[in-house]
Amino acid sequence: MPRICDYEGSRYRTDFWEGQNREYEDRIERIAMQKLLPPHGKRLIEIGAGFGRLADLYQGYQQVVLNDYARSQLEEAQNYLGRADRFIYVVADIYKMPFVDNLFDTLTMVRVMHHVADVPAALTELHRLLVPGGTAIIEYASKFHLKSLARWLLRQQQWNPFEHAPYEFVELNFNFHPAWMRQQFESAGFQINNIRSLSYYRINLLKRLLPTSLLVTLDGWAQPLGNWWQLTPSLFVQAQAQKSPTPSLIDFFCCPLCRSPQLARTKPHPELASEEVLICQSCQRHWSFKDGIYDFKTPLSIAS
Repeated sequence: MPRICDYEGSRYRTDFWEGQNREYEDRIERIAMQKLLPPHGKRLIEIGAGFGRLADLYQGYQQVVLNDYARSQLEEAQNYLGRADRFIYVVADIYKMPFVDNLFDTLTMVRVMHHVADVPAALTELHRLLVPGGTAIIEYASKFHLKSLARWLLRQQQWNPFEHAPYEFVELNFNFHPAWMRQQFESAGFQINNIRSLSYYRINLLKRLLPTSLLVTLDGWAQPLGNWWQLTPSLFVQAQAQKSPTPSLIDFFCCPLCRSPQLARTKPHPELASEEVLICQSCQRHWSFKDGIYDFKTPLSIAS
């Protein structure tokens, strides 16, 4: 199995976002999302939703699935967003998602791809989840940007930004070449329709000297240039799932290990206090539903 970056127990909301001078990053990402995201739909999933920072952008969707590999992040999202019926919280592995094929109209994934060790496998799985013609908004960190080019030309970094292979600068943190990423999207069955280039002014000196609103405005104006050049540290891709129409399943979840959609829901199990259990009728694995969060990360061990 590919290595997986796990944020379980981290204080991502407070250690990275709130009070950490990230207003510029948050606002420019919201501009990109608002330009690329279809405004309405039946069902949307956000992969790596964390504490739900971007969930307010999904008001036009009837049902929103917030997914993360770390249960503690989704517990934080519940505190941040509440337990409205339109939100479904699901702990799951990006390589083994517990959903039937062709379930979602729209998929978003922001600040996650740079932690993905096996991009082709992840994109193939995400493609499976979308309806034919469904939209994916996926952000990734680029290795081919002006700062990296300047550093390499001045011999201040050893790695070559022109090489297409992903660069792992620390464990499970990758930068990707845009040409390589385009190839991965297309191989997985996606057609790229739009690219926005972000973080033109992600420089601490500029953030200290100039008003955030000015930097955000300038970045928003420049973002459409991503369709012609990709020389910034962050790229947002709008891609469409190319696939043949198939009959829709009435099911929602499937077993992430055997892919059977036949999951029987039980009442709270006596061994697990208030925890409900979903039992796969094919492989007999047990999955948890507790305190409003479905957990498909690791099967439960329950005595016969």
